[in-house]
Amino acid sequence: MSSSSVVVADRSDPPGSFSLTLDRGLRLLDILARPENASGMTVTALAAAIGMSRTAAYRLLGTLEAHGYVVRLPGGRVRLGYAVTRLAAAVAPLVRAAATPVLRGLADEVGATAHLTLVDGEAALAVVVVEPTWTDVHVAYRTGTRHPLDLGAAGRAILGGREHRGDWVTSHSELQPGAYGVAAPLPAGGVEGSVGVVALTELDDARVGPAVVAAARAVGAALA
Repeated sequence: MSSSSVVVADRSDPPGSFSLTLDRGLRLLDILARPENASGMTVTALAAAIGMSRTAAYRLLGTLEAHGYVVRLPGGRVRLGYAVTRLAAAVAPLVRAAATPVLRGLADEVGATAHLTLVDGEAALAVVVVEPTWTDVHVAYRTGTRHPLDLGAAGRAILGGREHRGDWVTSHSELQPGAYGVAAPLPAGGVEGSVGVVALTELDDARVGPAVVAAARAVGAALA
């Protein structure tokens, strides 16, 4: 009589589910990454923000600390560790590679500086900037520029995307005197951000707006 082995499925991780522990750990990192928490948070405050016990929070933070993703400060507060910079450094080239061809086409089509802006805590952060190749004068918009989400076309487009508005928004002299901006949110369900252009002369919204919306959709698809 032959024997056969029986494989018992791990019911703690059924198909289609996700790890609650990992989810909580990532949420802890997300909270610590917010600008207002740069000086660190207490374990009690972190546990309350996630809706978990202090004991469970200590265990998660202990694991994250062992890998360098969080650091315990004198007095018991916790802040992000430098290990997170390795992840950011690894992702940045991928984002640039995906977005640059689309932004190049948009900048040259419109004749204005094109940019990809992503959410960074409570701020908008320009992560990829492409200047047009054929214009004599254009805005020098720097990668790494940060501004409030409710200021400028790029940030307000992101806020509009949160309300499921996919059309473009405009701005005039909000971030730089005399500058005109047009931006549209990236498609919902993916990376939260916007694609926009900025120029020193008034832009034709009827022409530029649809081009920016199309570029935002293309960048969103590339990042996905």
